[in-house]
Amino acid sequence: MFPLSLYLNVPELHYRTKPNQLRCTGFDFRAFRWLQTMIFTIEEINKDPSILPNTTLGYRVYDTCDSYALRAAMSFLSDAGDEMSNSTCHGAASVAGIIGEAGSLQSSIIATSAGPFQVPIVSYFSTCTCLSDRRKYPTFFRTAPSDYFQTKALAQLVKYFGWSWIGALANDDDYGRFAIQQFIEQVTEFGACIAFSYILPKIYNAEKISQVVAVMKRSSAKVIVVFSPEREMLQLVQEIARQNVTGLQWLASEAWITGAVLYTEQFLPYLEGAIGFSFRRTEIPGLREFLLRVKPSPHQGSSYTNVFWEELFACKLKLPENTTKGSITRARLCTGSESLEDTDTIYSDTSQLRVSYNVYKGVYAIAHALNRLSLCESGNGPFINSSCASIRNFKPWQLLHYLKEVRFTDQFGGEVGFDENGDAIASYDMINCQRGTNGKVEYAQVGRFDSFAIAGQELSLNEHSIVWTGGKTQPPQSACSESCPPGTRKVPRSGEPLCCFDCVACTDGEISNETDSIECTKCSSDDWSNAERIMCIPREIEYLSFEDSTGIILTIIALLGACLTVAVMAIFFRHRNTAIVRANNSELSFLLLSSLVMCFLCSLTFLGRPTSWSCGLRHTAFGIIFVLCISCILAKTVVVLMAFRARLPNSNVMKWFGATQQRTVIFLCTCVQVGICVTWLVRFPPFPVKNTAYQNDKIILECDVGSVAAFYSVLAYISILSCICFVLAFLARKLPDKFNEAKFVTFSMLIFFAVWTAFIPAYVSSPGKYTVAVEIFAILSSSFGLLLCTFTPKCFIILLRPEKNTKKMLMNKY
Repeated sequence: MFPLSLYLNVPELHYRTKPNQLRCTGFDFRAFRWLQTMIFTIEEINKDPSILPNTTLGYRVYDTCDSYALRAAMSFLSDAGDEMSNSTCHGAASVAGIIGEAGSLQSSIIATSAGPFQVPIVSYFSTCTCLSDRRKYPTFFRTAPSDYFQTKALAQLVKYFGWSWIGALANDDDYGRFAIQQFIEQVTEFGACIAFSYILPKIYNAEKISQVVAVMKRSSAKVIVVFSPEREMLQLVQEIARQNVTGLQWLASEAWITGAVLYTEQFLPYLEGAIGFSFRRTEIPGLREFLLRVKPSPHQGSSYTNVFWEELFACKLKLPENTTKGSITRARLCTGSESLEDTDTIYSDTSQLRVSYNVYKGVYAIAHALNRLSLCESGNGPFINSSCASIRNFKPWQLLHYLKEVRFTDQFGGEVGFDENGDAIASYDMINCQRGTNGKVEYAQVGRFDSFAIAGQELSLNEHSIVWTGGKTQPPQSACSESCPPGTRKVPRSGEPLCCFDCVACTDGEISNETDSIECTKCSSDDWSNAERIMCIPREIEYLSFEDSTGIILTIIALLGACLTVAVMAIFFRHRNTAIVRANNSELSFLLLSSLVMCFLCSLTFLGRPTSWSCGLRHTAFGIIFVLCISCILAKTVVVLMAFRARLPNSNVMKWFGATQQRTVIFLCTCVQVGICVTWLVRFPPFPVKNTAYQNDKIILECDVGSVAAFYSVLAYISILSCICFVLAFLARKLPDKFNEAKFVTFSMLIFFAVWTAFIPAYVSSPGKYTVAVEIFAILSSSFGLLLCTFTPKCFIILLRPEKNTKKMLMNKY
């Protein structure tokens, strides 16, 4: 069975009159070559003494012409020629096997009809995956691979070139619908999307085809896959040429990739660069010569040859009886001696024997099955009681048994056999349609697909040999959205396929170092993203170090303050027996000066890389030392008040506030702070932390206080002592002493309050290492305030007004 007619003319159905009969027109030269290949193969087998000796194979040919496939099948099965006869249709088949059909829909019709008769059918071009269903088609075999492998090959091709936005078209039959469904399933597995998919009408519908082409023209998809027979594809290409749609990369099914009728001078500009998978090609020796020996004949069995001759040479072998004299010139008579060698048609072109090779293998498969049937030895047969079938009188189901077991290597090295589903071994050539130097199409083999290869290595291709649409050497791009570069991630657009997305830059601290990343990867806590968001780089570590300019300045100031305090201490020690030193309790003065030296030096613990040791020391040392300073000042202020009370008549106050009591006050006040700090260090000790909250690209090393309550308790205790000291000093500021230092204590406390009141907002708002700098500045400022306000007037008198440094001068009243 061969589709020799090219078109099926369907009458208009308006339901007012009886429609005209379906009529087949045109002639398919390629299908006629398939037919002649079958005849050539049968004659070759009949001449070969090694297979079916003393047995001659015969054949009967039918033109299926689409809807006539069932009629042809019934004619085969009933042995009624072109007509059906009830008298001969008794359920027994009159033929051994059927070679056919080309279309999957027609094959399914024939296989369904022939199945109950157990007549084996070997198709040479039907590839629909649906035909692998053994329950529905138990007698169906094919030498063409199943579309399952073709769609897999096309999907791998799409994946290889990174096409993610595909248009899909298919013919309105089982072949097209099953193929497009499988293709869509396979490409969506690796993230590709279908821009549009349409079913092409099997019966020509100009309006619908025009709509499909219009969609293709508007779509951004530049890669289109089409599962369609050659004739339906021709209708689509004609509309594409009419609307002048160019720049599309076609992925072709095996049904039309080598269809010569499509690659004419008119259509080649639109189809150049088409890529598809076709059956394996071979050269059959002697076939071309056999094809060229075909001649018309008046015999009834040569009717197809006669039609071929008339179509090829545009003549008539016999003029119709109603031909008038005026039409004789238009209807030229054929002589029968025209030469096929002088023609250049697809019929005589044996350079691309693919479907013809499948026909060749199909005929040989049935011949081998018949040969094994004929070689069966009685008593060793596969049937009941080990019986054999007779080559002269056998049932179709007996031949079916042997056909299932057929496996041989033909003379070209090709493996011929069927699996449990009746499918052939899947192996394809990858074909690229290129424009030759003569301007005509050339089918270049640019790769292969072998289903039996290692998984993931089935597809092999020579990319540099491919010519793409428009004759370009670089593959086209087909994507709904441009690829997202490294440093960004894909964000799907609402209501659109996953392949349609926007590229959004990774947020700070995240990177993507691949193209089309779905999500960004977060950097580790010690790293941060670079400006391009493509790699994580170590964060800059920041802390107030001794090498930092700010750290150097603060260190110099701290050391200057400590040296200045030591200098004052030296002055006091040098003049320790003078009236002004003795009058202000030299022991408290030396203790206060020693405390101030430690205050200046403890600020240095805030510099450098924070460690567990330095974090625990800096706040507690400052708290204890500063309380010691304030306690000394408090004791000195109390001494001033007590000294005034002691000068009143009958007052013995000073004996209750002598040196021992002063030391006790200082010790007790300091012990309270020591207790707070020890509890703090034991329960919630400060510890170093990496702060990344303020500046994302930096790690700020700082000390966490451990317990905010403990930290503010230390500051609160200092503040309480300072307030008491300030109140007492303020009360004693106008006492009638020649040298009353209470007023200077008041000034120092005012400075202390001003500094630490300003410290809080500055501390909270200062960034990074400058937070520590503010804290150091507050310590140094308050220390300088205490040093200068308390000891500058005394040093001024000691060094510059020594005449006033006498007991007499101190005792004088205003």
